[in-house]
Amino acid sequence: MTLHATLLLLAIATTAAPAQQARPPVDLDADRKAILAMQGEYTIDFAFDETVLLAPGYERAPAQRSGGDEVVIVVEDTPHRIVLQHILVEQKSGHVTKHWRQDWTFEAPRRWEFVADQTWRMRELPAELTTGAWTQCVYEVSDAPRYCGTGRWNHRYGVATWTSDRTWRPLPRREYTKRDDYNAMNVENRHTIVPGGWTHEQDNTKAVRRADGSTERTVARETGFNDYVRTGALDFQPAYDYWNATRDYWARVRARWDAALGHPDGLRLKTDVDGMAMIVPLFTQAGEVQDGQPVDDARIDAVFAEWVEPAASP
Repeated sequence: MTLHATLLLLAIATTAAPAQQARPPVDLDADRKAILAMQGEYTIDFAFDETVLLAPGYERAPAQRSGGDEVVIVVEDTPHRIVLQHILVEQKSGHVTKHWRQDWTFEAPRRWEFVADQTWRMRELPAELTTGAWTQCVYEVSDAPRYCGTGRWNHRYGVATWTSDRTWRPLPRREYTKRDDYNAMNVENRHTIVPGGWTHEQDNTKAVRRADGSTERTVARETGFNDYVRTGALDFQPAYDYWNATRDYWARVRARWDAALGHPDGLRLKTDVDGMAMIVPLFTQAGEVQDGQPVDDARIDAVFAEWVEPAASP
């Protein structure tokens, strides 16, 4: 072999090596430990800041700051699926609010997606996206769907970080009662396990979507930073008491959402965007269960029959 040929082969090997090493092997145990590390008791700070202004004449909205005290409870833990329920506790009064839920599925073959106003449909996922990856699906306080994202956990340098692909989601609760100049967000989410807790970063683009799912215009970009700081100084017993009393009721509610999302055309909510038409009766029923009163399946079914329907065929 000539010197020129040898050097050429070395150059090719050197060029190819980074591509082959760019995706480390999956460490399923480390992934699961990272997801399960999000359980526990936390004080949380929420921060949202509009950054890049994209629409002509648009003025940057004020920064938003809020916080709370929240416990994250493991609802389901199997080798390829973990479900975490968030519950807020107002420390002075002990008032409990069932908050959002996150479901994690390893190498999920499909996920539901927000495709139009109040409409979600199931979509098959390509192998190149889901191989070695976890799909996180996030649900409303009523267990209605919000958004899903798919990505791999990265454990380089001893820090566990999961980054999603970009997907669509409805307006967040903090804005859908205040804003009518956009109707969807295109987002990338990042969860990182840090000493003393975990963080949730959001890269959001606020947009106006047409009925066919295409983007009419973008309004602004926004960064979100949710900081979960572990605490042992607060009383979360009211949250545990609530969940122990109502967990079977909410499992029945989740089963109905799963059935609706599994419809071939997906589902459409007939509620206003705030979802209160379903949140109020479901929370009322959960309160009755907590007080020891039975709630039969027919009453749950009646709420779904009134406010959830199959989406129109695409």
